[in-house]
Amino acid sequence: MTATLRIGFIPLVDAAALIVAVDKGFAATEGLEVELVREVSWSNVRDKLNIGLFDAAHLLAPVAIASSLGLGHVKVPIAAPFNLGINGNAITVSPALHAALMEEIEGDRFDPMATAKALAKVVAVRRKLGAEPLTFGMTFPFSTHNYQLRFWMAAAGVDPDEDVRLVVLPPPYMVDSLKNGHVDAFCVGAPWNSIAVDLGIGHILHFVSDILVRAAEKVLAVRQTWADKNPDVVAALVRAAVKAAEFIEHPENRAEAAEILAQPERIGVDAEVIQRTLTGRLKISPDGTFRESSRYLLVGREGAGRPDPVQAAWLYAQMVRWGQTALTPDGVKTAMAVFRPDLYDAALGNSTPAEAPAAFGAFAGPAFDPTDIRGHLEAFGVGRWKA
Repeated sequence: MTATLRIGFIPLVDAAALIVAVDKGFAATEGLEVELVREVSWSNVRDKLNIGLFDAAHLLAPVAIASSLGLGHVKVPIAAPFNLGINGNAITVSPALHAALMEEIEGDRFDPMATAKALAKVVAVRRKLGAEPLTFGMTFPFSTHNYQLRFWMAAAGVDPDEDVRLVVLPPPYMVDSLKNGHVDAFCVGAPWNSIAVDLGIGHILHFVSDILVRAAEKVLAVRQTWADKNPDVVAALVRAAVKAAEFIEHPENRAEAAEILAQPERIGVDAEVIQRTLTGRLKISPDGTFRESSRYLLVGREGAGRPDPVQAAWLYAQMVRWGQTALTPDGVKTAMAVFRPDLYDAALGNSTPAEAPAAFGAFAGPAFDPTDIRGHLEAFGVGRWKA
């Protein structure tokens, strides 16, 4: 028996496991006939998933949590049985802002505390001169990009709501916005940071793995009611995604995976750019400087595919920190319940669940404890949180 599904995605490399699952036939082997629908904005993906136009979606992890909490839109409980990507974002800045930061920096330019302190100095100079605040693009209010930018800036005392402007832009529009001077910087997933560098209009300042060693980025999301009615289909979808992730993570398959992802109806950029992302070796400046990181994007290795509720708790804590919701025991419980390692384990027949992966490794603040979110929030000076 074949199940027919419509699944929405945004043209980003962290949709790789989903795209490869369909285009390499892993989904078909599991009895799934999948139509992948390319979308431009996260609000489109969320809305079509919530009202049932999509059966599943490539979705920002915080959007899945926000939907389950009823934040920013209607309340639709979401289940995430597979994690499509750990890390994968980067912060890209204009040549002018890069030069200003490098002029002010003290220490290692790849140290996020050093760059955050340099940003604080640039912000202060601009304020003194009466210049417009710097504008940073991010993909959605409920996004890792938003929280990662804020976490980085605030560590050096830059208030992201008072000292700079944060604006929402769909991922494919980031590059043109930087080129046209509408933003001074952005945080987005691959391949759009690399595209800006290749065009000579941006420098990759940080991989997000500089800021958080391990951060859940996108999830395979389904409505909870749909998951309850279609457990076998959910399990088949998870297995297909796991097989695809394993395929992508084999070095000998990355060229083929990049070609699949490069197709116009998928991500639609040069395969070589995508392959850089999959190997973790990225050109970070127009002068040809490269930087390599084994942690730039984890698709399947190091247990990346198995949802970790602690990651959901950290994202919920950021929502509270920046005034998007209040801290409540039910809120924490609801957020953590979105990430479903039980469904992942059931799909793969894991009778002995894997141990929880390593902690976040944030560059600032204490180690995160999901049982003490209040303590986490109290450790930071900048925020919109009210006790």
